[in-house]
Amino acid sequence: MTEYHFTTPIREEDVRKLRIGDRVFVTGTVVTARDQAHRRALQLLAEGKPLPVDLQGGVIYHCGPVVRRMDDRWEVVAAGPTTSARMESLEYDFIAKTGVRIVVGKGGMGAKTAEAAQKFGAVYCEFIGGVGVLAANAIKEVERVEWLDLGIPEALWVLRVERFGPLIVCIDSTGRNYHQELAESINKRFQEIIQKL
Repeated sequence: MTEYHFTTPIREEDVRKLRIGDRVFVTGTVVTARDQAHRRALQLLAEGKPLPVDLQGGVIYHCGPVVRRMDDRWEVVAAGPTTSARMESLEYDFIAKTGVRIVVGKGGMGAKTAEAAQKFGAVYCEFIGGVGVLAANAIKEVERVEWLDLGIPEALWVLRVERFGPLIVCIDSTGRNYHQELAESINKRFQEIIQKL
């Protein structure tokens, strides 16, 4: 397990060095994107329309931040990850069409995301649940917010971050998927135990 520090935008060749278990810290821009943001982005791209933020080489974060308005600016109070499995049906196309390099969330993702990571040079990282304040401490500024009509949790929050992490690589660009491998290992061990009973 190796520790990596990246500044956005991130190059494909750098992401392809990552392996499951590696720790990643990101400096630069991170954009939040949950279910509705994924759907809207894919719809706009299908219509040939540009997104309000360039995600090529970027980092998206499955997160609905807790924010407060401070005069003329937004402040992130907490920014813990949300369950990534909800985006599984959308993530392949999202990675393919946006060129995003790192997807951050919690709870793991499935085979289609692993396939996209391998094909397009991306990784899925986990920010452990319960770290909302730690994540917020790495957010230095809300650069802007897009699609606020979707609601605060679903909007695209464009965040300037420093040493955002630690993020743990759980799907790498070779297609390995930590959660899948763990489930297979547990099932195998369970079957061995059952056989001995």
